Amino acid sequence: MSRNAPSSLSEQLAAAHDWWREAGVDHVFADEANTWLEARPQPAAQAAPAASEEPASPPPPAIGGNTEGWPADLAQFAAWWLAEPSLAHGGADLRVLPRGRAGAKLMAVVAEPEREDRERLLSGEHGKLLTNFFAKAGVDESEVYFAAALPRHTPMADWRELRQQGLDRVLLHHIALVRPERLILFGQDVTALLGHDPAQNPHFLLDLNHQGGSIRVLAARSLDHMLRIPSARKRLWQDWLDWTDG
Repeated sequence: MSRNAPSSLSEQLAAAHDWWREAGVDHVFADEANTWLEARPQPAAQAAPAASEEPASPPPPAIGGNTEGWPADLAQFAAWWLAEPSLAHGGADLRVLPRGRAGAKLMAVVAEPEREDRERLLSGEHGKLLTNFFAKAGVDESEVYFAAALPRHTPMADWRELRQQGLDRVLLHHIALVRPERLILFGQDVTALLGHDPAQNPHFLLDLNHQGGSIRVLAARSLDHMLRIPSARKRLWQDWLDWTDG
């Protein structure tokens, strides 16, 4: 029997492929996993641009400005009260002057002029209430200095902010120029300017020590409150009697 010549390498490879193909194997498997998708390097995370910080707005100017330029008497105060821009926003034509004289026996301070006020402070219902009260108390209105903490009617005023901006200093300076024998304050907004906690009893008696002097003070509810609540008017009358008898 003749022997076949040895197969070439290519013939051996072809035969092997045919054998595996007939066996139904047409894929190559391996024990080790191959990385078919090469991981692409991720771009370095860029730091988010810093938010542009807006410069802090400067604090509002102090009410009244530099105290060195404040009026030295009531005549100067009247002109300053109408012209100083930091005292009130809006037109100066709606500002109302206080009325009375220096050295008055009594100074009455309200928070703001009445809505109707133009030429005369307290020309509306609040003023009528005070006129009736002083008539009953036997007080001549010519001996009373009438003032407001603000120069114009200002609904919804932020009294805490006004105090922080220095309205309390303006009121104290005003009182010092008037030099009254006694001082009556109407409303918690006014009494808070002089350091009284609005959460406490609004009725109190005290002495105001300022610039080397002492002034007797009576604090009461606002005139608007008294118009609406008769019992508040009775309370004011009783407080007045206690104050003036003391």
